[in-house]
Amino acid sequence: WNSIALLQLIVYIPVLSLGIPLNVIAFWVFCYKLKRWTETRVYMINLIVADSFLLFALPFLMYFTRYKHPIDNLCFTIEIIYFTNMPMSVLIITLIAIDRYIAIKFPLKAKILQSPLRSASICVVLWMILMIFSYFHSKFHYKKEKFCFWKQSTEPSYTLLAPIILGYFIPLVIVTFCSVQVIRCLKKKMVTSPHETKLTQKAICIISVNLCVFTLCFLPFYIALLFFFAVDVAGACSLLSEVRACVQICACLANSNCCLDALCYYFAAKELQE
Repeated sequence: WNSIALLQLIVYIPVLSLGIPLNVIAFWVFCYKLKRWTETRVYMINLIVADSFLLFALPFLMYFTRYKHPIDNLCFTIEIIYFTNMPMSVLIITLIAIDRYIAIKFPLKAKILQSPLRSASICVVLWMILMIFSYFHSKFHYKKEKFCFWKQSTEPSYTLLAPIILGYFIPLVIVTFCSVQVIRCLKKKMVTSPHETKLTQKAICIISVNLCVFTLCFLPFYIALLFFFAVDVAGACSLLSEVRACVQICACLANSNCCLDALCYYFAAKELQE
């Protein structure tokens, strides 16, 4: 586990160094620089808040991994923050993709279906659901384990499957479908000027980059979690330590997404407004 702690140090120090200023700048832009409230603006602020809380949890995660911190109130609080904010980031990115799809594919219906207040209400509901789930997940972990962010018991974690499927694989299908449909729609769009052609190409490029980042950052982590669940249920104790290490390595990649979101979606929002 010393090698995992070293890897976290190598990955998370640059992530914190970039992520904190990027999220501060993005928060300032979306809260104070934009003139009117839109669905994208609401989602972006929630995404920045989720990423900021995740950045806050990373130093504690590094410390707990390095020193095998015992389960206590601090651990309980950090686990709730950590297990709330990564899924929240995934779900908000999914909502942005759906919002973009409706706006491009059904522009007339979008005026009826979409509103900043409705988007804010959806985000509030998601925050509440994920916080409640994270609370009970951490409470369950609190009773079974000795160390923070460290599974030692041989009892299978059946509660892990629902967040894997609902928290990423279904959103991945939705984001992929919406992104592909929007790109196809933009390619078919009749352009009337070179400026419009340039904006359309920029939008296609940004949507493609967003989809790639969403897939490359999160997919390895959730595949590793799925494999961990399978090994755990099968009772293959000899493989657990290797699979657990794989999950920790993939988590480094997944958590690095919190400094990419602020950059990618800032430009995405700018182009979509244009």
